[in-house]
Amino acid sequence: WKSKNENSNSPISAYYSSVNYWKEYMMIDYNDPNELKSVHELIQESNIIISNFRGKSSKRWKLDYDSLKEINPQIISGEIVGYPNNDKPAFDVVLQAETGYISMTGTDANHLSKLPIALIDVLAAHQLKEGILLAILNQQKEKKPYKVVVSLYETALASLVNQATNFLMGNLIPQPIGTKHPNIAPYGDLFLDKNQKPFVLAIGTEKQFQELCDAIGLPNISTNKKYNTNSNRVTYRDELVTELQDKLKLFSRNELIEIGDKNAIPIGAVYQLNEVFESQSAKDIIIESVEHNTHTQRVRGNVFRITS
Repeated sequence: WKSKNENSNSPISAYYSSVNYWKEYMMIDYNDPNELKSVHELIQESNIIISNFRGKSSKRWKLDYDSLKEINPQIISGEIVGYPNNDKPAFDVVLQAETGYISMTGTDANHLSKLPIALIDVLAAHQLKEGILLAILNQQKEKKPYKVVVSLYETALASLVNQATNFLMGNLIPQPIGTKHPNIAPYGDLFLDKNQKPFVLAIGTEKQFQELCDAIGLPNISTNKKYNTNSNRVTYRDELVTELQDKLKLFSRNELIEIGDKNAIPIGAVYQLNEVFESQSAKDIIIESVEHNTHTQRVRGNVFRITS
């Protein structure tokens, strides 16, 4: 799956490199008894097996959980499935559609959008990792096999977080509102500076709103009855954004970010990836290697730090 900018003759793609950094791989024909035997031998030496078989296909090759624990009585089996109750194939964009993400992503009902990465796949991987880590901890107490199952569908639902509770508790059906936050204003609202460069505000407290208004020369706006509470600002959001934009366009983006840093006002430049990777912090998590005679680069999948 190469992008249009990639060398068509390269043995591996950037997409491949993004998820297969330094993995060893074997091409196995499960229908060949000798090759399948080599897989079973690997399982005997393994601690954890991760699979994404559909339906009963794993049983056909004795790679289902019941077979795995016979081969290795202390195995941890991590399974990713599409749906909790059937073996229908699952694809990220379809799941984004089925679980509400596309209906509330974009700028309006005529301009819907998907998240630009396979985010449900990524979130499901983290769910699976959490379950496997818990199984490892449980094995410290009792040496026995464990099965961890994560469905992409349930992962997507669990990750709806406040959008789900907005509906469940308030019967609010989220609509596409671009970068804006449905419960907070001005939070996520896009603005342009005097050079037409985009940036966002993330004003989450009354103090931040007051500080912003004072800093850009609108000291009285925060006492206006339309804007003196977050609830009112959400109600009169369009008018508020217009008033703020008239003042914000007098500043450069860098000037506004400096004002934000000085006064603890959350302001963020909207960067494209070439700008993102100018940051030293972003450069620090790039992994480079040479694989299949190809220079590869990717960002780390795990960035937590543990200290004692």
